[in-house]
Amino acid sequence: MLSLSSKPKPFRKQGGNSMTKFNAKQKFLFSPETIFNLRPLEKYEILFSFLDTSPLQQLYPSTGRAPIPYEALLRALVYKNIKTLSCLSDLVGELKDNPNLALMLGFHPLHLPCVENFSAFLQDTENSIFQRVKDSLVTNLISLKEVKGTYLSFDSCNIPVKVRENNLKTSVKARFDKTRIPKGDPECRLGIMIHFPKPFQKEIKYFWGYRNFVLSDALSELPISEETKPANVVDGMVVIPRLKSAKSKFNLDIRGVIGDAGLDSAKVLLFIINDLKAKPYIARNPRRGKDPNLKVSPTGNRLCIAGFEMLYWGKFKEGNRTRLKFVCPITHSKKFRKEHPYCPWFHPQFIKGKGCFAYTQVLDEDIRKKIDYGSPPV
Repeated sequence: MLSLSSKPKPFRKQGGNSMTKFNAKQKFLFSPETIFNLRPLEKYEILFSFLDTSPLQQLYPSTGRAPIPYEALLRALVYKNIKTLSCLSDLVGELKDNPNLALMLGFHPLHLPCVENFSAFLQDTENSIFQRVKDSLVTNLISLKEVKGTYLSFDSCNIPVKVRENNLKTSVKARFDKTRIPKGDPECRLGIMIHFPKPFQKEIKYFWGYRNFVLSDALSELPISEETKPANVVDGMVVIPRLKSAKSKFNLDIRGVIGDAGLDSAKVLLFIINDLKAKPYIARNPRRGKDPNLKVSPTGNRLCIAGFEMLYWGKFKEGNRTRLKFVCPITHSKKFRKEHPYCPWFHPQFIKGKGCFAYTQVLDEDIRKKIDYGSPPV
């Protein structure tokens, strides 16, 4: 039987050198980091040495008790994202269990922040201050040639919020009615998530939340600009202001913009080609093409379900879209009504006396012809 007081027997390593077996219960006079020359926090020290926290100086009050250092709070939140900690409670527990980490971030080990301190810091600090810190990092990366900014990519992701309406286990009346804003988060909006569980089988799910838009350097894959909007805001509404801001703020020589089908609109393509003098690498959006089921006469007018050629009734603009209006020839043309006094389909609008109508969107095909939607030949 092995005695607890017996000395550990040496074991032989490959090569013939013997060493004493490590005793995990041995007490050390110094920390393991000092004894074994370990520096697990060195990479974070290097990272935070480049973090310009000078914009946070304006948050300090001129009188009263000194608050918890805002610089330390910011470093701790960056550490939380790097370590993918799920919530602020996990971050507080990490600081309590690791005094060396707390010291490195700038906290006093005996006066650590609580969850409420982090929540108040995030809620009360203006987003422009965080943007200035981020812009300083991007400027340094550009000066170090790590970010070139010649080719940019734009994408977005959905951020569902924790409200009753998103929890399908709860019973909520009009769960996804966009006019009924959730009380748990009045600033969120209704959005959609599209999945493809099987090839060419689209599945749409609704959610309440936000959408985060990121403009990144395509070569280094580092973000240059980001913005969070309600979930009902689409990519085409955000990409142009983000590109303008990045070009003017960092003086970028943009040669190409990469994006998915959400950017396949005439307004975005014209801005990339004419204003930025860059080449768009945009996926084709099939919704922007012509409807193969659309029936048109040889003169270009719409045909109704009865096969009659409808009358052109002018055009109008709806936002950035131009639409052509076509109306029923029976109710709007006396000459045609003499030959065809009744609608063969007895359309409900004809019974009301107004007649049916249809709209056709005017598409700018000239700009789309300049886009190479396919992959370049190998």
